[in-house]
Order: sequence, then structure tokens, then C-alpha cells
Amino acid sequence: MIRFFSETNVRRTRILSGLIIFAFVFSHLVNHSLALISIDTAERARKWFSLIWLNPASSLLFYGSVLVHVCLVLRSLYLRRTLRMPLREALQVIFGLSIPFLIIGHAVNIRVSHMLYGIDVGYYSVIRRLWINNPIQGAWQSLALIVIWVHGCIGLYFWLRYREWYPRIAGLFMTVAVMLPLLALLGFSDAGRWLAEIDEKYALPPGLVDNTIQKDELPLQREMETQIRFITGTAETLFAGAVMLVFVLRGVRSWRQRLTAIEIRYEHGAQARVPAGLSILEASRLAGIPHYSVCGGKGRCSTCRVKVLNSKGPLPPPGDSEQTTLRRIHADSDVRLGCQLRPTSDLGIALLVSPPQQSDLPPDAQPARPGREEEIAILFCDLRNFTTLSEAKLPYDVVFLLNRYFTIVGQAVEQAGGHLDKFIGDGAMALFGLGEDTEHACRNAMKAAAVILRDIAILNEGLEKQFAVRLEVVVGIHSGPSIVGIMGYGAAKTLTAIGDTVNVASRLESKAKEFGAAIVVSEPALIQAGQDTADLRSEQIAIRGRNSQMKVFLLSRKESERYL
Repeated sequence: MIRFFSETNVRRTRILSGLIIFAFVFSHLVNHSLALISIDTAERARKWFSLIWLNPASSLLFYGSVLVHVCLVLRSLYLRRTLRMPLREALQVIFGLSIPFLIIGHAVNIRVSHMLYGIDVGYYSVIRRLWINNPIQGAWQSLALIVIWVHGCIGLYFWLRYREWYPRIAGLFMTVAVMLPLLALLGFSDAGRWLAEIDEKYALPPGLVDNTIQKDELPLQREMETQIRFITGTAETLFAGAVMLVFVLRGVRSWRQRLTAIEIRYEHGAQARVPAGLSILEASRLAGIPHYSVCGGKGRCSTCRVKVLNSKGPLPPPGDSEQTTLRRIHADSDVRLGCQLRPTSDLGIALLVSPPQQSDLPPDAQPARPGREEEIAILFCDLRNFTTLSEAKLPYDVVFLLNRYFTIVGQAVEQAGGHLDKFIGDGAMALFGLGEDTEHACRNAMKAAAVILRDIAILNEGLEKQFAVRLEVVVGIHSGPSIVGIMGYGAAKTLTAIGDTVNVASRLESKAKEFGAAIVVSEPALIQAGQDTADLRSEQIAIRGRNSQMKVFLLSRKESERYL
């Protein structure tokens, strides 16, 4: 039972319920947008919308999701130990708490009319009520539409932003996020103006009952309106009471915790005296101490990690999400996530990831962006005989040769769709797969390696005559997860990758020199490139820093031509 209600499952439940609500809002706005064609078009689409969302099963699913989502939001608000937070988190909380007050009246009107009185409230009725009879309420619902949509899009963005495929859909996501509510509002206003013109043309008095209720049914309308006001008021009161209860409970908890305040001492000399039970990240924010947290304190990254230097009492054990993250980064036993560790006794810590200070940056520079994990292919290439070459040739001749070599490498990488990361002495590093799938990344990396070897062979024909020298290039290729981001300082900031995949690719390039091969490529990279490995020479090699051996394939320059 405890496992079922773990933080991981609670977070997944909150995401799932939010997605169901978002799907409802999305289809609702699409329906509104069709009013740009005509009210009749929107009304016909509404029949399908009602068929999908107003049947008993989907109604139970939708309202259950709303109830669960609201309860989990209030739970999250209660668990938050400080209300100091970044602006984006504050907007998400404020929008989330305001939505019920904005939408309850409209939702109750539609559902009560349909469920209790059997009245199918259509677009003619709703638009006449909101545009003609009560335009202030119409403006209120337009505001509610924007707030709900923005809240949903922010939540969806926070959920998707670290997915490796998200950059490929980011442009489409932004287009839909901006255009859909705009089209829905335009559809509402266009239909409202048209209906107002019709009423004026036929001299219909303002405030006339809508087309779903006839004059002899006025008592029924008054009874329905009374019922709607009662249910709306009750729902709003219950929600307001729940929010107030959360803040009252927070106040009681804070009062009790102040009686058992603890002191957190930071390695750089800062101190924070806070109520017991706050997370380290919340304590840092409360005390105004800079503390990095890319994911906003949700345990999805490790940038808020701290090293526990000492503690006067036992620390709470890490939960599921914290354990997963700590295992992922191979953290030592004294390293914890600042957003998840909630100490109950005095302790000393060291921040392991310090946020950049403004004074650390050159003028007009922006802080480097945190990276995200992507599945990419890494290519390293190097000159086999560079030391001998540099000792035997004139310095300016060496510069000339290196520039010819760098040109070949750069052009080969760019033509294969890769990103030239950096040149290191006579070596080069290139990334493949930024914004595309791993299969294409590995195939393009193999193609770039083959082009480099081919063009170097062509270059050697001229160099042997002019400089009595041959350039011998070796290449290492590996694929896997890496952290990709903009890193560096000032003008030297660049897009690069770090991680175990990069280290392995570099070591494979070194192995190529040992085996006398032109290319050493790891088995995962070659298989993902979709190539037949039956006739290729392979070896099991030890990679420094890994417990198990890795299978690699050794290719000569002649064998690499198949990838051109």
C-alpha cells in the first residue's frame, strides 16, 4: 500500500489527470474555433464533442481527473515548506488556484442544464448568454480560457522539455499553444457579433430567454437558475474552504516547527535557521542563499545536490525519485538531493553545483544553459603521427598541414549533418544526432568518418610530393546518452556534450592506434547504423572506468568506403 502511494506514483497520477483535463480543454477550444466558419458548424461538432465527453464513462473519468488533480495540487501546496519560489513556479500555482473560481459557474450551468433538466445547451444559447445578455460574464469566461490554457501549456512544457524528441516538436508546440486559444476567442467573438446582428435584425429584446426555453417554461428557468446559483456557490465555497484549510494547516505546522528550528551551515560560511522539515533547497531559498535547481525542485535533475558534511541526528532515507537520480549519477553515500532531503536536526552541507554569479560573467554575457540528456553519436579523430610530424617540419608548414586536415574534417562533419564540437591539438570531436534519431546519427557518423579517410587519402597524394609526408587519421565512434548543452565562458561558450559516451568514444580513438585500424566503432553504434557486421573484424576490449569489456569493430580505410 505504501509503495502504491509512493511519490513516483503520486507524480504520475498528477500528470495523467492533468493530461486528461488538457485533452478536454484542447478539444473544447477546437470546437470553439469552428465557430469562425459558422455557429452551425460549431454546433454540429459539439454533438461529437458531447458524445465523447458527456457520456457516463467519460464524465466519470473527466470529473474524477479534475477532483484528483485538485486534491494533488492542494497536497503539493501543503507539502511545500516555503512559498518563496521562482516566478514560473509562482505563476503555475496562482493560475492553478484561480481556475476553479473562474470556471465553476460556467461548468455548473452547462452540466446542471444537461443532467438535471435534460436541456442540451447549444452554441446559440451559450453565445447569446455570454455575448449579448451578460457580456461581463463572457469576458470572465474568455479570461478563464486563457488562464486554463496557459496553466496547461506550462505544465506540459515542464513535463516534456527534457525528452530527447521535444526539440523536434517545440516549434509546433509553440504554434498550437499560441494559435488555438486565439482562434477559439475569434470564433466566440465572430459568432457573438453575428448573433447580435440577427437579434437586432429581427428586433428581439435583449435578455430574452434563449432558444432552449420557451415563454411558458419561465418558472422552470427560474428554478434552474436558482439551482445553478446554489450549486455554484456551494462548489466555490468548498474549494475556497479547502484552500483556506491548507493555509491554516501550513500555519499550524510552521508554528510547531518553529519550536524545533534547526540550523543549516553551508561550507562557504552561510547559515540558515529554518523550521525542521524544510528541504535543503527550500531552506536556501528562504535564507536567500543561491542554490541551483534546473527542474524546479522536483527531483528530476541532480543540480541541487549537496554533500552532507556532518549531522547531529539521523537523516531521512531517500525516497524513490531521489534514489533513482542518485543511482543515475553514481553519487557517493554522503551526497543527497537538496530538494528531497528534509533534515530534522542541525547539519552542515556543501553545495556541489554552484549557480553562476553575475560577477563571474563578462559584460553582456548570458549564463550558460543547463544541458539535457540526448541519445547521440560521438566521433573522435586524431592524427596518428602528429608528434613526429611537428618535430620534423617547420612550424609554419605544420600550421598549413593542420589547416588542410581541419578543413577536411570540418567539411565531412557538416556534409554528414553533424556538429563540429571542437579541435583539441591535432584531434577533433563531432556530435551527431542533435534533433534526430540515433539510427540516423550513427549512420551519419560512419559516413563522416569514411569521407574523412577518403579525402585525407586524396590529400596525401599531393603532400607526399610537396612535403614528403603522409597524414594518417584514426577515428573512434560510440553512441549513447550524453548531456548536451551550451557550456564555457564568455565568447568561448559553445554547444558541447559530456558524459560516459564521450569518454568511451575518445578511448576508442586511442584503441584505433593500438590495433592499427582506421576506425574503431562500438557494437551499439554500428548496429544502430544498420550495417552488416558479419565480415568485419571485432575485438573485446577493456575500457578504463568500466567493469565489463566492450565489443568493438575494427575497420580499415578500404572497408570504410561502404559507408560513403
